[in-house]
Amino acid sequence: MKEQKYYLYKKGNNKEIIYLDYNKLNGFEFNPKSKLKKDSISVNKMVIIKPSMIEKILRKKIKNKLNLYLKLIIEFIENDSDDGDSLKEALNDVTRYKSIVEYKYKKYLDKKFYEILKKKIEILEYEIKLKLIKLENYKYEEEYEEELTSRRRR
Repeated sequence: MKEQKYYLYKKGNNKEIIYLDYNKLNGFEFNPKSKLKKDSISVNKMVIIKPSMIEKILRKKIKNKLNLYLKLIIEFIENDSDDGDSLKEALNDVTRYKSIVEYKYKKYLDKKFYEILKKKIEILEYEIKLKLIKLENYKYEEEYEEELTSRRRR
């Protein structure tokens, strides 16, 4: 079965389909999550051109991701039994997300919103780094205490 390609463009209320070469259009591209139901259309790729729509979509996407990271960090801060590997993984993920925002989303976002977002991500990174430092210091103190007690027994 050959895959058909459709390009939809709505202009006014005439509801006619206009075919466009989306490779020549500058817009925000993404692959939507598909929840296929019977007799539904499968969408592999979307390109949004209207700047206000792009910003709305990105703000919602960024808000959801920041909330996810915030929940993750709160869980790490409250959990003292962590060995540090998951914290390092979370730090790598936040740093990776920061670079995605900088290189992929920055051109579509308002400058003020981007600066605030950048500061929020830096705060998340700082909190994870602080927890890692505390964890490393705690491990060092435990090793030091064990060494002192073993020396006292001799």
